[in-house]
Amino acid sequence: KNMGSTFSGIELGKRSIMANTDAIQTAGHNISNASTEGYSRQRVQIKEFDPLYKPDLSRPERPGMIGQGVDVQSVTRVRDELLDQRIVAQANQESYWQTRSDYYMMLEQIYNEPADISIRTNMDKFWEGWQELSVNPESQAARQAVVTRGKTLTESINQRWESLEGIGNLLNGDIEATVKQVNDLTRQIANLNGEIVRSRAMGDNPNDLLDRRDLLVDKLSELVNVTTDQRDSDEFMVHVDGKVIVQGNIARKIDLAPRFDDTGYSKVVWADTQEDAYFSGGKLGALIELRDVDVRQEIQSLNTMAMNFSDLVNDVHKNAVGANKVTGLDFFVQHPFVENANGNFDRNGDGELDTSYIFRFTGTNQLNNEQQIGFDGVMRLSSTDGIVEIPYYHTDTVETVINRINDSNSEVKAYLDRNNHLVLKGTTAQDADNPDFVIRHVEDSGYFLNGYSGILAANGEEGAYDFAQVDAVNALADNSQFSVSPVTNPAAYIRVNEVIENDVMNVAAGYIDHSGNANTGDGRAAVEIASIRNSSVMIGTMRTLDDYFADSVTNVALKGEQAQNNLLSQASIMEDLRSMRDSISGVNIDEELAEIMKFQHGYNAAAKFVNVWDSLLDTIINRLGV
Repeated sequence: KNMGSTFSGIELGKRSIMANTDAIQTAGHNISNASTEGYSRQRVQIKEFDPLYKPDLSRPERPGMIGQGVDVQSVTRVRDELLDQRIVAQANQESYWQTRSDYYMMLEQIYNEPADISIRTNMDKFWEGWQELSVNPESQAARQAVVTRGKTLTESINQRWESLEGIGNLLNGDIEATVKQVNDLTRQIANLNGEIVRSRAMGDNPNDLLDRRDLLVDKLSELVNVTTDQRDSDEFMVHVDGKVIVQGNIARKIDLAPRFDDTGYSKVVWADTQEDAYFSGGKLGALIELRDVDVRQEIQSLNTMAMNFSDLVNDVHKNAVGANKVTGLDFFVQHPFVENANGNFDRNGDGELDTSYIFRFTGTNQLNNEQQIGFDGVMRLSSTDGIVEIPYYHTDTVETVINRINDSNSEVKAYLDRNNHLVLKGTTAQDADNPDFVIRHVEDSGYFLNGYSGILAANGEEGAYDFAQVDAVNALADNSQFSVSPVTNPAAYIRVNEVIENDVMNVAAGYIDHSGNANTGDGRAAVEIASIRNSSVMIGTMRTLDDYFADSVTNVALKGEQAQNNLLSQASIMEDLRSMRDSISGVNIDEELAEIMKFQHGYNAAAKFVNVWDSLLDTIINRLGV
């Protein structure tokens, strides 16, 4: 009959000593890594060793199975995978609002200028200068004040543009650095995936590698909005906005590609397909949105103000006459986008002119705001997303039609100028592929833009103005005026005309009268320029210049406040989640010390057991039969 080995007790004791040793070593490993970022505490999984006898015919006839001690089944880490997935999915929101909050603090600093050097204060002084000149139109000192205040104003506009562009450039550099970080993290995760698969194939639990991977995924989730998916033990996947960015040991790279616009910035694309990559959260998503939406809108808003402000002042000034009888001068310098008088431009760079860059149309006919137009039709104007149709009816007044244009999402705005002629102006473009301050499409099925206001030469499709051709201005009515679009970012270069700076007597205060003379006491032009301050001039969606200033400061303050509030909310959520994870996976030193003491006693007892067994064997071997 089979029976247990004489030395089985020694083996049993040895297994117990080794199991307790492994448990003590694991507790020591936990204590050593108590401060290690991303470390999860580990536990030794112990089970009984297979019993001595198997239930077969060779089994001796005796009651019970004789146990053979203990065996270390595995060393596992204590981790809640569902909680991990939730933390990964949520972390991008915290870093998204953190990034927005940081950059909006910078933007607020730009707008919180000391009162005596702000654009608003300098513009108020500029209007006051024209007011003083209108009272004393023969005064050289009043003209000098207008020029000096004009220079101070343009310098403060230039300074704000430089500050905003500086933040744009900072964001662009941050985007480039973050793209490198994302690629580095995805590469490391993919490499770890390969090592983890190889380790598991050997039957091991690669706890420290899993911790390292989870830590890298946590860091990645702060940069982009990722989710994870473990299809089986061999394939760990990371997704971003529904697209795979890591699959097993393969990492998909993102890259930077030129954007072909005036900023010189890069766009983020997938390296393998060169398609645009979109990120709705995380630090990278926030940086791209800040650069391409928030800061771009602030710069466009400033450009719109600078462009319309200078255009309105120039429109009056060049039709007025200076104290030295000079007329036809612009007060502010405007750089046309192209030297071509009709605004023709080679947009695709193939050497042939193919596009017309025109900023403003002015009709030939005088209109009355209160008058009913007396006919129906539909205008089709370029808008934020293609073409918008704006209907008008025979009972509408001129003012109603103008308001309907301005309240639509068209990128063309309208108003009546000082001569009550209808003016259409191009605004900044929402789509970065479209140029700013360029009227792209104007069409009218009826006669409002055609015969009534005198902007278009003909109605219907055949009479439409469309910028995607040379000499598009041929579609305009005879004698209607137009001006070529400015060089990009007029806020960067707006300044007082040097001719006026060099001789302040060129500053125009009045008009030439019917007899062709310029009366030295005429201040009508100065009054008209001063009145621009509160005129409804459609600065983008703002009605007046004062509206623009009130809106721009409020807008930045509210968005900064929104970012701060959302950051506090997300930080609170993440703090709760991380605390929960720490309570599950974190190392408690006292608990580990208690474990060490428990297994130390086990080790001592096992050693005592081996000692007793050794003494029994000594009796059998050396003393039996003596």
